[in-house]
Amino acid sequence: MRPAKLCVTVTADTMAELRTRRDQVEDADLVELRLDTVRDPSAAAALAGRRKPVIVTCRHHSEGGFFTGSEEERLAILSEAWTLGAEFVDLEWKQATPDLLKKTGGRRVVLSTHDFTGVPRDLPSMAEAMSATGAEIIKIAITAHRLGDCLKLRAVGENARVPAALVAMGEAGVPTRVLASWFRSCWSYAGDGAAPGQISERRMHAEFGFRRIGPRTAIYGILGRPVSHSISPAMHNAAFRAAHLDAVYVPLAASDFDDFKSFADAIGLEGASVTAPFKVDAFELADECDPVSRRIQSVNTLRRDGTKWLGCNTDVAGFLHPLEGETAIKGLRATVMGAGGAARSVAVALASAGAKVTLSARRPAQALEVASFTGAATGTWPPSPGSWDVLVNATPVGTRPHVDESPLPAGFPLDGRLVYDLIYNPPETRLIADAARAGCRTIGGLEMLVAQAQAQFEWWTEQRPADRVMREAARTRLEEMEQQ
Repeated sequence: MRPAKLCVTVTADTMAELRTRRDQVEDADLVELRLDTVRDPSAAAALAGRRKPVIVTCRHHSEGGFFTGSEEERLAILSEAWTLGAEFVDLEWKQATPDLLKKTGGRRVVLSTHDFTGVPRDLPSMAEAMSATGAEIIKIAITAHRLGDCLKLRAVGENARVPAALVAMGEAGVPTRVLASWFRSCWSYAGDGAAPGQISERRMHAEFGFRRIGPRTAIYGILGRPVSHSISPAMHNAAFRAAHLDAVYVPLAASDFDDFKSFADAIGLEGASVTAPFKVDAFELADECDPVSRRIQSVNTLRRDGTKWLGCNTDVAGFLHPLEGETAIKGLRATVMGAGGAARSVAVALASAGAKVTLSARRPAQALEVASFTGAATGTWPPSPGSWDVLVNATPVGTRPHVDESPLPAGFPLDGRLVYDLIYNPPETRLIADAARAGCRTIGGLEMLVAQAQAQFEWWTEQRPADRVMREAARTRLEEMEQQ
């Protein structure tokens, strides 16, 4: 398995801005200059003074580009770039003219095709036809709706007669970007969202350790849908680096649980964090589970053991850890808002620590179902004033970008001792801010997230990461997301 190179895509409104951004790229093997995004495109200006090898691209609108001039003007820009010595020019397979291919002889040409709807039915024959043109590199970008779509690119990479740059766009396609070498791609594309699912240059290096990924790198991930908002990759990859372990942790946006299982087997996944909506599916898959998982019937962590999958639930311990640092739990009246998977874990955790637990949810039938196997009582929605000592938000209300929302109605009296919000993005939710103003002690979701992630990491590796490693990585990623 040859290490894949990294190509950083640069876009801009003007040539001056494009050159500035080109020269700001630090750790890349290639820079793709998207002249179709520029108002005043010039091949000569794009190439002048370059410090790194470049790919000059002027994308046709049918391939997701933005060029507004005539086709003759577009092809003239690409022809000039090739003549002036650009390391590569990108020609669309469907738009490339015989004259331009003949002129180049395929040398220094990336012949590309993009499908923004899915996976072409004739993908193998299409790749073969592109290779037969004599192009030095072929680039195939598909849109992945499931993890299994990514595996179709792996087959192309294994059989390609020329080097191939292979990308699956969209959330489900992220593994092809991070694990480019495994997919037999000659390079991966990074950038600031020039294509769906694209990852920034900084994240590719600082978060995923792109250049450190090799044939022996152990692969872990977070299973969910969606998962692009998750900061778990930042935390776990930071912990792997601190522990000097050759491992990487990637987002896995599966369409269903069978999709995950097939993909996990294909890439040899070592372990996974599990989030909504797959925690119950993970429990049913696991060949063996810990007692907590069996009680909740929910798994948030999987580990491969030969041909078996082992499951455990670290949400209970992760939830209790910061709460035990704030108050004695036994005998407390605890109200949990919500009746989903998170509420299951919280209700069991509180009951196991001796609290008197009440579930408060907009859907009473769902609350009754959770109460039936957690031992909790059910209450009204919203919770009755004066009925709780600890109030836990186990709903998604208040998650970014809906930062001004609270699960509670306006004017609700926060008259208990402590409010615990499981939401970690933003770090201070509307509910937490309201509770603090009302004089309640508060715990944010980041504390639970770090605690349960530490337990996951320790279960996988038998090493306990320091609090600060995961917490600092999480805060850095949250700050980046806030600025986006």
